[in-house]
Amino acid sequence: MENRPNVNVAAIGPEEVPVIDLSGDIERIVEEVGNACKEWGFFQVINHGVPLHLLEAMKETSKEFFDQPMDEKKKAKRDEVNPYAGEMEKLAFKLMEIICLSLGLPGGRLKGYFEEQTSFLRINHYPPCPFSDLTLGCGRHKDFDFLTVLAQDDVGGLEVKRNGKWVPVKPDPTALIINVGDICQVWSNERYKSAEHRAVVNGEKERYSIALFLVPSHHVMVKPLEELVSEKDPPKYLPYNWGKFYATRNRSDYKKQNVDNIQIHDFRVPN
Repeated sequence: MENRPNVNVAAIGPEEVPVIDLSGDIERIVEEVGNACKEWGFFQVINHGVPLHLLEAMKETSKEFFDQPMDEKKKAKRDEVNPYAGEMEKLAFKLMEIICLSLGLPGGRLKGYFEEQTSFLRINHYPPCPFSDLTLGCGRHKDFDFLTVLAQDDVGGLEVKRNGKWVPVKPDPTALIINVGDICQVWSNERYKSAEHRAVVNGEKERYSIALFLVPSHHVMVKPLEELVSEKDPPKYLPYNWGKFYATRNRSDYKKQNVDNIQIHDFRVPN
């Protein structure tokens, strides 16, 4: 029953994912982002600097792609340079600096881990489903990256787990959705935690979303940052190599095995 969409869903109301205006006073922004990362692991941003016409163009291109026959879709190749993805990536790095500041670190503390970064863009299409109350578009999970930037359409469907309830993320065509991932959870030594989330489907309308996953270089060893550990708050995770971790998860996906075979909790230091 836990995997049914209509189980433990909170109505949109007082419990809403925070919306943060990225224009104006930097101290306010840092404080609000820090609070959102600590309390939710999710937030929406407005006045984020990504041109709205680019977001609209990305959504239109996504629809055009998925409307094609399968033979045509198979011809698609990845681009190393993508001006839509580039703007979202700029925002991701800006938010990374803000997150560092919210943790009491220099803004550029994590920059060196992304010298040969392997970030990627994922386009999702959820067709309408007549049995939307019985199935999910994407099951509950946590992101294994540092930070995710998501653009969703006006149909909505993203839900965040909070206090045992699934809270819908209210669609806003001018906003982008941000969530911290497992790498942020480890680097921050659990000051910030990645949040479980899922996507539900609509019974009448198709839904599109575009996600940028910010991840470090393959050689990076992920472990709690030394500035955030102490005798009273020792490291909660053992170091792990990001590249090996990612490759192992990919192999699990391709073999259709349970990806829970490898998760960051496998590296957690026993209490």
